Amino acid sequence: MRRKRLAVIGAGAIGRTHVDRARLHPDVEVVAIADPSPAAEQFANDERVEWFADYAAMLDSAEPEGVIVATPNATHLDVGLACVERGIAALIEKPVTDRVEDSLRLDRAARDAGVPVLVGHHRRHNPILRRAREFVSSGRLGTAVAANAFATFYKPDAYFDVPWRRQAGGGPVLINLIHDIDTMRFLLGEIVEVQAQTSKNVRGFEVEDTAAVLLRFESGALGTLLVSDTAVAPWDWDLAAGEAAHFPRQDENTHFLMGTEASLTLPRLDIWEYRSGKGWHDPLTVERSTPQASDPYHEQLRHFAAVIAREEAPVCSAVDGARTLAATLAVHDSAAARAPVAPAQV
Repeated sequence: MRRKRLAVIGAGAIGRTHVDRARLHPDVEVVAIADPSPAAEQFANDERVEWFADYAAMLDSAEPEGVIVATPNATHLDVGLACVERGIAALIEKPVTDRVEDSLRLDRAARDAGVPVLVGHHRRHNPILRRAREFVSSGRLGTAVAANAFATFYKPDAYFDVPWRRQAGGGPVLINLIHDIDTMRFLLGEIVEVQAQTSKNVRGFEVEDTAAVLLRFESGALGTLLVSDTAVAPWDWDLAAGEAAHFPRQDENTHFLMGTEASLTLPRLDIWEYRSGKGWHDPLTVERSTPQASDPYHEQLRHFAAVIAREEAPVCSAVDGARTLAATLAVHDSAAARAPVAPAQV
């Protein structure tokens, strides 16, 4: 089958990740890159694809079948609408936009035009999370009671040489914790209340460096999240799940789901349960499930090709991404109000 023609808008770190994965992918090929920077022009030349300074000119000239949007968050709405207006399917990096109302505007435009939009919550394509979701949906854990997740790691000082990473919106809540919030939604359902505190005590930038979050799910389960980009610690999905080769892998669990019949840890996929008797005086047994290894970015590209062909519905649509964004923005709203808040209705 012919490979789908893709274009990438934004040739920063994540845009280059997509180009790298697409280079050897059997279902897609990158034919153009749009990014006005000289470094992006050189990158496009190295990749032997067309380069454009202006993304609108690229959309009209290169005529891609699908577009990967990896530009700053505040530009996602305009770029996404430009794709939709031309009937071109879009894979938009998370967050889908920087405001919930903009996400819904994009979703309405896409549905009215019949153009699919896929949000790049790539963890949903990881076989570890898919296996975990099977365990939860099968009822093996019983009734979900509680969950917690850690996203604790140390970003080097050079990371903050980019000014926007020191400013509001560039911190670990919207950059990193949004992945864990989406993971929680993917596994346990909708979040109806958020209570949070943030701190910028260590680096003293305008943006937070640490946040602690309490979640209430629609099911009644409770969850806790802890994120810090200034902690020397291994308890982070990117370090533990083996999704990216540039992170040294740590053999640690980072996510814990607890139910009335069993509990589950991730990414190891350990299930703890009673096999004889049921009570704290009885022995617990542990069973480990090992799914086939897979690169979620590679699988996301396969899925995007199928979305372009209208063979599969987006695993994370614009409205689904808007719900994750609403819960994430509620972290900042709660911290500012020093009170529990409900995520914006989607």
